[in-house]
Amino acid sequence: MTTEKEQVREARNFTPQRKRYYRSRQQNTDHKGSGQNRNNTQQTRANRREQRRTPVRIIPLGGLNEIGKNMTVIECGNDMFILDCGLAFPDMDMPGVDIVIPDFTYVEGNKEHVRGIVITHGHEDHIGGLAYLLKKINAPIYGTRMTLGLIKGKLEEHGLLKQAQLIEVEPRKTVKMGCMAVEFIKVNHSIPGAVGMAIHTPAGIIVHTGDFKVDYSPVDDEIIDLARFGELGSRGVLALMADSTNAERPGFTCSERTVGGSFEQLFQRAEGHRIIIATFSSNVHRVQQIINQAAKCGRKVTVFGRSMIHVIETATELGYLSVPKGMIIDIDEMNRYPDEKIVLITTGSQGEPLSALTRMAMNSHKKVTITPNDFIIISAKPIPGNEKYVNRVVNELMRSGAEVIYESMYEVHVSGHACQEELKLIQALTKPKFFIPVHGEYKHLVKHAELAKSMGVPEDHILISKIGDVIELDGQSIRVVSQVPAGRVMVDGLGVGDVGSIVLRDRKHLAQDGLIIVVIGIERISNTIVSGPDIISRGFVYVRESEELMDEAKGVMSHVLNNCSAHELKEWGMLKSKLRDVMSDYIYEKTKRSPMILPIIMEI
Repeated sequence: MTTEKEQVREARNFTPQRKRYYRSRQQNTDHKGSGQNRNNTQQTRANRREQRRTPVRIIPLGGLNEIGKNMTVIECGNDMFILDCGLAFPDMDMPGVDIVIPDFTYVEGNKEHVRGIVITHGHEDHIGGLAYLLKKINAPIYGTRMTLGLIKGKLEEHGLLKQAQLIEVEPRKTVKMGCMAVEFIKVNHSIPGAVGMAIHTPAGIIVHTGDFKVDYSPVDDEIIDLARFGELGSRGVLALMADSTNAERPGFTCSERTVGGSFEQLFQRAEGHRIIIATFSSNVHRVQQIINQAAKCGRKVTVFGRSMIHVIETATELGYLSVPKGMIIDIDEMNRYPDEKIVLITTGSQGEPLSALTRMAMNSHKKVTITPNDFIIISAKPIPGNEKYVNRVVNELMRSGAEVIYESMYEVHVSGHACQEELKLIQALTKPKFFIPVHGEYKHLVKHAELAKSMGVPEDHILISKIGDVIELDGQSIRVVSQVPAGRVMVDGLGVGDVGSIVLRDRKHLAQDGLIIVVIGIERISNTIVSGPDIISRGFVYVRESEELMDEAKGVMSHVLNNCSAHELKEWGMLKSKLRDVMSDYIYEKTKRSPMILPIIMEI
């Protein structure tokens, strides 16, 4: 051990070179320490930024636990935009209702924050509610050329086209939505111009597939942009929202071209017959294959159904449908050609009561009568719930002697939605941190969630939501933080939302049990009954065959009126209630039925 004096002596003997050496070593040590400190500081700041990410909120207003009326609000800070705005068709428990649209209450209350409306594709369940939404708010609409072409027709019907802001976009284009940006990505579906979306938010990238399938040989040769999904996955996808419609089906969805091969065989088999093909009006690629095959066989094509005519005109005008000159003829020209030279393309593949094919089957169509020389192809699969209607149409067509080909017999229809292996492919490409299944009934969402779990997504990172939920993502977690008004708004004629649960209950009551009206006349001044009671029945019993029952009912009402006090005759509300209760009890005792009882008091 050196003494203090020896240390001092050694320090005095330091040459300038030795001093510079020790000084440089000390500086290197200081720099090394400061670099480590700087790295630690940067890491701390990055962690803080990660924790302070502005949360994004996803608010589904339709399309979950149901098929149709797809609508989602994406919200971040003071900015929001709407993704799709569709309709659904009424269920059997909605008598008299034309269509069903989402509840716009939340959007209407925040319309000053809406930066735009983006549309994935032109099917009714994604654009059918737009006209009703634009009557509440004014926002630009972004969509591909085909999608906007179909939207224009709808807005024109409602007198909204002039005031609408329609902005055309193309795949890989990005539009700003306040603090967010929406990138459009090409996907395959049963309609041209379908896109998915990458939503760039402060919290991270959210991928929404829209309705899609993976078709490696599409009719228009435009393959889904899997490369872009993969690029986004390599950058890091915060959440994936994917189509669940076919989540129960294993394997892959067949290419649309397989239908073209079936058409070729069936056209040869139908030689010498008139061909009638019913399909979805929006399936432009299928119509294109029908036209191609008709041209090959030297047949003319005529089109039936308002929606079919509109879609074909729009697709032809925009270049999505290639039709040889003179190929499509007017309905009135059809009779100038022999049956073997005609192909009819029509609506009604779902057995809709007022569709062209149904009217043909019921022999009520003004232009077409079904004969044994007709070869009919139903190129669609019945939507769940429509099987009964489709079967009825098929039965009636066969009774007329026609040969009918439908989906289960040949490959005359393929789905536009991805099956399990395609859903797994999107999961593998995007590698999402969180997963939200969309577009389907509850069983579809559950099955899709199971697929995501099998692909490695943790169970607590998967959220099966319902309409009205406010889903919040902050980069670190996913949770439902609140609910907003959501549900079904029924459209009946020009009335929007004026048909509610009470009106539907009354309609079902009338449909199931009928109506009895009790009419009496009261002289207001003297407070005496001057006419009645008269009994009118509708939908309950046939009066001429039940005169005894009606006479007894009339006697029961007379007895009630004769025993009413002067006060009861003045209080009409009380009197109506008493008449209704007594009549209801009497009718149920005699018939075990509960018709609607409607007392009417006329002032004389």
